Amino acid sequence: MRWWRSLDPLIRDAAGAVLLIVAAFVPGVAELGLEIGELHQRADDPLSLTLLLLQAGGLALRRRWPAVCLAIVGSAYVVHQLLGYPANVATMALVVALYSAGAYQQRWTVVAAVTAAYTGLAVGLHLRGSGEQPVDFVTFFAFLAACWGAGAWIRARQAEEQRKRQASVGAAITEERSRIARELHDVVTHHVTAMVVQADTAGFLIGPQPERAGEAVAAVSGAGREALSELRLLLGVLESGEMSSEPAGGRLADLVDRMRRAGQPVEFSEQGGPGPDGGLGLAVHRVVQESLTNAVKHARGRPTRVRVRHSGTGTEIEVVTAGSLRGDVRPGRGLTGLRERVKVFGGTFDAGGERDGDFTVRAFLPRGSVA
Repeated sequence: MRWWRSLDPLIRDAAGAVLLIVAAFVPGVAELGLEIGELHQRADDPLSLTLLLLQAGGLALRRRWPAVCLAIVGSAYVVHQLLGYPANVATMALVVALYSAGAYQQRWTVVAAVTAAYTGLAVGLHLRGSGEQPVDFVTFFAFLAACWGAGAWIRARQAEEQRKRQASVGAAITEERSRIARELHDVVTHHVTAMVVQADTAGFLIGPQPERAGEAVAAVSGAGREALSELRLLLGVLESGEMSSEPAGGRLADLVDRMRRAGQPVEFSEQGGPGPDGGLGLAVHRVVQESLTNAVKHARGRPTRVRVRHSGTGTEIEVVTAGSLRGDVRPGRGLTGLRERVKVFGGTFDAGGERDGDFTVRAFLPRGSVA
């Protein structure tokens, strides 16, 4: 079957046409034809043979040029019936041609042409003395219309399946782009924020405390290297299509230590470790990373408390920055991205200001989640 399907459709349809031509000369099979009118006024002759070859041979074009196929088969069938030749199995080609026109031809002009041709056939048969009643002609036309309708239904179904496949691919591409965008935001925002803070600190200390200024510059260099490392991972994602499930920045303790070196007083505790690995561990890392980045950006120098507790049910995260609420809280790309990331793992996420002015980020990521 695989070999057969690999052949050109024209070759496969030509093979089917040849089989029908052969069947037209097999006793017991040749007489099984599609007939309307039943004139039987003439015996087979060279013209009838030509008409039978046109009907069966026309099927070779049924998929590549379905309208041409139907025109050849239909015209030969009409002449065959009007001249009153005996029934032959080759006339069944009309059924296949109508189905193919419905399945591979989208123009409704074909329907109009077939209707007009059949009307002319019915009138011609009546004038030549056919004993068929009007109801017989209507029934036969309904049968022909059903053949075309079956092909049209198959075409519509295939088109719908193709649309669904394209929509699925488009959704997957959009989801992957959003995922990469979240990673870029988390990486760039976190490291660039730390670099800006350290650079500002170095500017203040370069005169009175050159040694501390040097430490700040070294921290800028380290943050830049880490940013480059994570960006290289993301570039690898764009090339290979496989998203890394491990943060380039290391453990949560390393992340907190970097923020402390950037001048942010952070109180950190992690209980019930080690934490989850893979995609779930990356999600935990990103929640803490984005929360600390926002603390540095909007509440620089104010105490921040990070609590992470791992248990058998999941990981709870709470990041509280003292007195960081300034006016209305509007969730930006970072918090929105975190909410979506946590949602993928079936977790809960909440971020907002407290009555005392503190800003709190809470998240829960259940164990055993699959993203």
